[in-house]
Amino acid sequence: MNNSIIGVFLPIALALVMFGLGLTLTVQDFVRVGRAPKTVIIALVCQMIVLPVICLGLMLLFDFEPPLAVGMMLLAASPGGTTANLFSHLAGGDVALNISLTAINSVLTIITLPIIVSLSIAVFYNGESSIAAQPTKVLQVFAVVLVPVAIGMGVRHRFTSFAERMRRPVKITSIAVLVLAIVAAASVEFDVLRQHYNSLGIVALLLSIFSLVIGYYVPTLFGVSHRQAIATSMEIGVHNAVLAITVAVSVLGSTEMAVPGLVYGVVMFGPAAVATYLLSRSRTPELIQR
Repeated sequence: MNNSIIGVFLPIALALVMFGLGLTLTVQDFVRVGRAPKTVIIALVCQMIVLPVICLGLMLLFDFEPPLAVGMMLLAASPGGTTANLFSHLAGGDVALNISLTAINSVLTIITLPIIVSLSIAVFYNGESSIAAQPTKVLQVFAVVLVPVAIGMGVRHRFTSFAERMRRPVKITSIAVLVLAIVAAASVEFDVLRQHYNSLGIVALLLSIFSLVIGYYVPTLFGVSHRQAIATSMEIGVHNAVLAITVAVSVLGSTEMAVPGLVYGVVMFGPAAVATYLLSRSRTPELIQR
């Protein structure tokens, strides 16, 4: 299966995932952000500034090849996804806050992700790479992110009962297409994946652990409630690997840059599951009454 076919399947898979997310969203999810501005601001700073800086340090420490380093930075800059909402629910977090953060993150990523990717390319390629995220392609990819969400929200608003019935079939279909797309991407870069799996696995594991820990303890230090801290932990700690892989292949034209996303998509379930178990058993008192 060649790169052009993968480039078609990945946007379709991502569009289905985002449409499914849209079926769960309402305008109130965005309005709700105004009720917890401190939590949202802290989460966004951790997501968009702190984690990329930590990831940059890991890349310099492990001295990865430029495509893999950029791919990992792309992953660190990606927002949370629907999987974060699931883990938050299982851990007893504020899922409504998760949904709001995912929605806001997806919108802001239009600005932040191209900036971080461009800076990463400049740093790791020493300004000698011809790889660039063309503005038209960036708009195409994020249209695949935002337009399906908007359509899903519109369907939910206009046909609520239909949207409820469609949520499960859409989720199952999107997962199936997503698995096929990821398997296809992995097959193209199998040699690179096999060669760097151990080192990438270690970095992906560290990034996942750092993300979960920072996502919980930083908001807690600022007086955020336990349930909201769980939500931010999962939102910051469970990155949207599908988005990272799609941007790598469809925008940057590099399946090698997608390899970190492939590795992370497997590795992150371990730390996320452990964190979910520990947080679900936690009896930390609420610091803020909801």
